[in-house]
Amino acid sequence: MAGRAGLSWGFRPDCICAEAFGLSYYDHRADDIPTRHPAKEPGATERRVTCGAAPPRIGPGGNIGKETAMAATLRNAARERLEAGELALGVILRQARTVDIAPIMQAAGYDWLFLDLEHNSMDLDMAVQISVAALGAGIAPMVRVPARQLWMATRVLDGGALGIVMPHVDTPEEARQVAQALRYPPLGHRSVAGGLPHFGYAKLGLAETCTAINAATLVIVMLETPTAIGNAAAIAAVPGIDSLLIGTNDLAMELGIPGAFGDERIAAAYQSVVDACRANGKFAGVGGIADRELLRRYIGMGVRLVLPGSDLGFMASAASECAAAMRAFL
Repeated sequence: MAGRAGLSWGFRPDCICAEAFGLSYYDHRADDIPTRHPAKEPGATERRVTCGAAPPRIGPGGNIGKETAMAATLRNAARERLEAGELALGVILRQARTVDIAPIMQAAGYDWLFLDLEHNSMDLDMAVQISVAALGAGIAPMVRVPARQLWMATRVLDGGALGIVMPHVDTPEEARQVAQALRYPPLGHRSVAGGLPHFGYAKLGLAETCTAINAATLVIVMLETPTAIGNAAAIAAVPGIDSLLIGTNDLAMELGIPGAFGDERIAAAYQSVVDACRANGKFAGVGGIADRELLRRYIGMGVRLVLPGSDLGFMASAASECAAAMRAFL
């Protein structure tokens, strides 16, 4: 679904962002948002764009470094799915190191990228490059940072991410610290940076920019221990937290049942988290499970933020299936 992430400015999320360099604009996909060619309207003062990669032009010469009177409305495909009561489907990126993974996964039907900086060697710069590409492709980039690395989280948000996944959150106090660090005032205490890729590097009004980013950003905390599950209701009540995502692998390990994702203790944990989220207007998430019947079970309970697999898992599964089929021909 092109156009579900990025700016709500009137530009295509899959367009070439040549305007950032003063080049001609090539609009090659129609949707329900009317567009105008800037070269044909030299006096234009406002445009609406639907991607996070290319700025609007305010008359000849572009607008980098010039404050515009344009409304800053940022879109997040995953948040839009969740707020519509739909599944927000994400894909874990463990192996990908090139920006084309963003449009590929968007074309495959996914709503968000889970860029994993906790369990692989991807660095911050690579995560930012993929995030910027994702803004232009219409898929929401969200980054899992290592536990309690708030400095890293704010840097990837400044670099283009539309959400943070914070692992190993056990208490409402920890959740509150996360929310405060990742939200701009008055919701939190995140420091302000200018020239953001979310708005095509256009210089917009500070108040509306921060308001738009606060509204679009998803703050997701991972519950991965029995202690965290026991605190689910209190964590879900923390302002600024959007989603509680169960890290099923670590939770099963902590319970002494590694890999037993269908165990009733795991099911009870999901029910507790779903109930807590429903009571507080938050979204329950699932991670670490690829089995479709188990995913069906937990989605049936009310989970809506879903990670059904990773780039590595998808590639290995498809490659193994193809190899086995070829061997069977003889």
